[in-house]
Amino acid sequence: QVQLVESGGGLVQAGGSLRLSCAASGMFFSINTVGWHRRPPGKQRELVATITSGGSTNYANSMKGRFTISRDNAKNTVYLQMNSLKPDDTAVYYCSSIAPNGLVAWGKGTLVTVSS
Repeated sequence: QVQLVESGGGLVQAGGSLRLSCAASGMFFSINTVGWHRRPPGKQRELVATITSGGSTNYANSMKGRFTISRDNAKNTVYLQMNSLKPDDTAVYYCSSIAPNGLVAWGKGTLVTVSS
């Protein structure tokens, strides 16, 4: 059974940092594109960043320079390092995985709250 479990969310002051983790199971993690999306309060889910099996990364413009996505295939885990956090970064952050055949899996999310 494919499963993605996020961790690392919490409350942080503006300007602070958090690192999110997402542990995957039930899939060939190393060949999948994995990533992070977020859903701010009252808004639609939006892309944060993705990383391919080859390590190529893609970021939403507002996260470039502040957020870093990385993966550890030996641990079946993807990370999101978030620095210089702003109140607008408050959201539920979701981990995603896209297999080569197009199958998409989502985690249940972890809440990040940035106070001003």
